[in-house]
Amino acid sequence: MTAPAPTGPRTEGGPVSPARNPGGRKRLVLRAAPAALLVLLALTGPLLAPRATDAPLTFPYAPPEEGAALGGDVLGRDVLSRVLAGGAPLIATALAIAVTVTAAATFLGIVAALRPALGRWIERTADLAILLPAVLGIMLIALAWPGGGRLAIGAAATVLGIPYAVRIVAAAAAPIAATGYVEAAAAGGEGLWHLALREVLPNLRATLLALFGLRFVEGVYVVSVAAFLQLGPQPPEADWALMIRENAAGITLNPWAVAAPCLAIGLLAITVNLAAETLAPARPTPETSL
Repeated sequence: MTAPAPTGPRTEGGPVSPARNPGGRKRLVLRAAPAALLVLLALTGPLLAPRATDAPLTFPYAPPEEGAALGGDVLGRDVLSRVLAGGAPLIATALAIAVTVTAAATFLGIVAALRPALGRWIERTADLAILLPAVLGIMLIALAWPGGGRLAIGAAATVLGIPYAVRIVAAAAAPIAATGYVEAAAAGGEGLWHLALREVLPNLRATLLALFGLRFVEGVYVVSVAAFLQLGPQPPEADWALMIRENAAGITLNPWAVAAPCLAIGLLAITVNLAAETLAPARPTPETSL
């Protein structure tokens, strides 16, 4: 007499999460802590800003001096205070873009894998949407919504990001949907929601974490590029992306007015990607998956 088959979600060859591996916990902390600290600093930055972000403190493009550790910007405002206050809006926008795109792509990608007839239409629609250049799409949506500001840029990045993400999720979910245990569950009468949530979704953790990290970074870059096109956040708002465009003309007078927000954006993108990669379960090697 054989034992009954176990129920519940299956995993891709038994990947091990770093959080459950004692040897990987230190690596998890070392790679995830910088992103957590940077995000925490950006979110609490407005409370830590030593000066008002909209009041002139010194003359335009003043070099670092006492009372202004990073000097002044185009209007003589404190660069340090504006850097501390300018990260929260950018992170909130990028996070909303990443969450929305990942969630929508997960749903559409899994449905496309489990229902091939419907999946062909989903993928063809995604292929057509991908043909639209991202910058052109952002400009069309932002200009059609002149008062939208940051919300318009976030909506544009979400709409344009979903087609790419759907293709990634559908490609990752297709081999899982073709496995024996998913087919057995479908033959046993399980519905689409059960197959998607209990059988396919748990096996996409690594893909979805990587996708979330990439979409977050893309959201940061989209908002930054939009600022150069004079779309999205507008003066006198304190925003890292807006600071780069505002102060570019005086980079030789006070490089920190441009370098500080550039470094903040770069560090944010790198640390979030490293954290997402570390949190993903290790993929099994061919030897361990046999």
